[in-house]
Amino acid sequence: MTTSAIAFFLAIAGLLCAQTTAFEVASIKPNQTGSGSSTEGTTRGRFTGINVSVSNLIQSAFGVRSFQITGGPGWLTSAAFDIAATTGDPRELNDKELRPYLQSLLADRFHLRYRRETTETQVYALTVAKGGTHMTAHAGEGDSSANVSNAPGKSSIVATNCSMENLAQLLGGRMDRVVTDYTGLKGGYDVRLEWSPDPTPESGLPSLFSALTEQLGLKLESAKGPVELIVIENLEPPTEN
Repeated sequence: MTTSAIAFFLAIAGLLCAQTTAFEVASIKPNQTGSGSSTEGTTRGRFTGINVSVSNLIQSAFGVRSFQITGGPGWLTSAAFDIAATTGDPRELNDKELRPYLQSLLADRFHLRYRRETTETQVYALTVAKGGTHMTAHAGEGDSSANVSNAPGKSSIVATNCSMENLAQLLGGRMDRVVTDYTGLKGGYDVRLEWSPDPTPESGLPSLFSALTEQLGLKLESAKGPVELIVIENLEPPTEN
């Protein structure tokens, strides 16, 4: 097969892939409630977002935090929307599988154009604490899963077959910096971590930093590292349904 033929088939494959990762139908309506809470979630074949900002959508679409998004209009964080969309996939998609759908939605309905940049800044390095880990390696195969819970005075992460890269991402969602995996640990682990966001003698739970060492045998260290930025070049109010 010639080089040009290979390039042609790769281009067609890319188009087919893009088509299969776009929502079949998507309704976007302004949310005027003024509520401070928002939710995003998937059920089988469906994505629902209530009172979500475009910043929320970009974070979910690219797996980044708010401080990794630069540029864009003022309503990027202030305007809120209700979104109901069908994926055409009978499965309940995980966060990573959902990302291309949200990227297509942002491009098609909000006319998002962006570029990626990398900057060197402060991060947290996830490493193995002195004395080694206290985690249990996951036995057998099976899918990975994670549940993050936040209640007054208590937060927790319960994960099955969780890689250290995924754990770092879960921890980064609770921090003001990106968390990068430097443990060197391979494979999946069954993890249970409990801590208090504001530890007091009455809470009976340690801080996240202490809980990592005491419960998992891991630690977070301040370090310099590369952080990806999503730089918004164009963003417009959503087109009509």
